[in-house]
Amino acid sequence: MITVILLAFALYALAGQQITERVQAWYASANKPRVDGKHFAAFALLVAAAIAFMPSKLAPQPVPVPVPPDAFTLRGRFIGPSAASDAATMSALCAELAECIEYDGSHDQRLKTGVAFDDLRVAAREMRCRGESIGARQPQVRDSVHKFLDDAVGSSGGPVTPESRAAWVSALRDLARAAADVTK
Repeated sequence: MITVILLAFALYALAGQQITERVQAWYASANKPRVDGKHFAAFALLVAAAIAFMPSKLAPQPVPVPVPPDAFTLRGRFIGPSAASDAATMSALCAELAECIEYDGSHDQRLKTGVAFDDLRVAAREMRCRGESIGARQPQVRDSVHKFLDDAVGSSGGPVTPESRAAWVSALRDLARAAADVTK
């Protein structure tokens, strides 16, 4: 935006007299009021101000939520040439699983047990990763995620309560955030 304003001022400084004469000649032939350099500059500033304060500029920009210092992290755990893509894939997969489990809880609740959650996770990983295992390539990540999930949601494969479903959704979102943080 500032570049446009500076270019307009530079153009006016270089060819201002010629521009003013042409604009004045055109206005004179159209029986319009006489326009001088001050009018042209004022008009340019009004246009620039209107562009600067368009409604899209007034919309508040989202502020990222700060990550607590004690939050789960996977930094330094993804290693090797596929580390960045593995982290991005894991982040997307965990975020989508969280969405699916949350959605299922608010609708027909097909996923009723911890075993069903794990079956969904395995099926999603196999489909997305075409059978390859990120955990096999990234054993430090696998071990950290295993411990984190055991601590966050336990290891029960039994019936799911609304509280345990919420814990799964929260844990998967934490995993998605931690994996996404690695790629930043």
